[in-house]
Amino acid sequence: MRPMPSILKSLRTAADPYRLRILLLVEREELSVAEIQEILGKGQSQISTWLAQLKQAGLVDDRRTGKNAFYRLTAPAELMALLRRGAGEIPEAADDREALRLALRNRRDKMRRYFDELAGKFGRQYVPGRSWKGIAEALLKLMPPMVIADLGAGEGTISQLMAQRARRVIAVDNSEKMVEFGGELARKHGIGNLEYRLGDLEDVPIRTGTVDLAFLSQALHHAVHPERAVAEAWRVLKPGGRIAVLDLNRHEFEEAREMYADLWLGFTELEMERYLKGAGFRGVETAVVHRETEAPYFETILATGEK
Repeated sequence: MRPMPSILKSLRTAADPYRLRILLLVEREELSVAEIQEILGKGQSQISTWLAQLKQAGLVDDRRTGKNAFYRLTAPAELMALLRRGAGEIPEAADDREALRLALRNRRDKMRRYFDELAGKFGRQYVPGRSWKGIAEALLKLMPPMVIADLGAGEGTISQLMAQRARRVIAVDNSEKMVEFGGELARKHGIGNLEYRLGDLEDVPIRTGTVDLAFLSQALHHAVHPERAVAEAWRVLKPGGRIAVLDLNRHEFEEAREMYADLWLGFTELEMERYLKGAGFRGVETAVVHRETEAPYFETILATGEK
């Protein structure tokens, strides 16, 4: 049995909500500082300070692997049993379990890291005939004919690309000028299967159950209530229809609110997953599919699901 001062010190150290959340996380899995930072959404210096306090109290230990340190639980089982009972008073603890699941999935996803490196090399060296446009055109040709709703379409550049192969594309935007401009452009180029409609992401002017694919590209962060916009996408989809959302990963570039009229500074993968699952989508998957190399280093998340 530990001497009384150690028990009291352990309880004092673990009483802090953030240090307690860290203990509950490393009880489930060894984690790096970066992974804990990602889950808790706090700065590296804060996380390192909390870990140092926990280590000093003998509640965690670290294991060095190359340049990384992974923290594991060393607190006694009887102490953790008591702390787990107290965790019910911290609402964020349940969210941490979901965030941990995503962090571990990202760690295991070696294939994604490989393709991230591959994508980073693409275009750095000139190869005749190789371009992102060429690849996009090829993939579009492979897309089966279907009815697509491009929600928050803007002037409809992507809508016009998808219309090459789609049976029908409905481009929805809340800007009259965007709808007029896009519609005129479609008429000019003779794109007869592309229709522009004035409407809001949270009140889409499309009949229920009439669309095969709902597509939102950099639109969700303009919605006042993102969960309602995703629910509207679910409504207009046919059974078996799919949703694809491209949006920014959570960032701290506050200037985006003024520069781009953004209402939300991106979303985490966990938030995206919640929106889709909350609307009723099955087979939900999320991934960071692009990382910009210049400040403010925006990252793009792709989220997909099936009705």
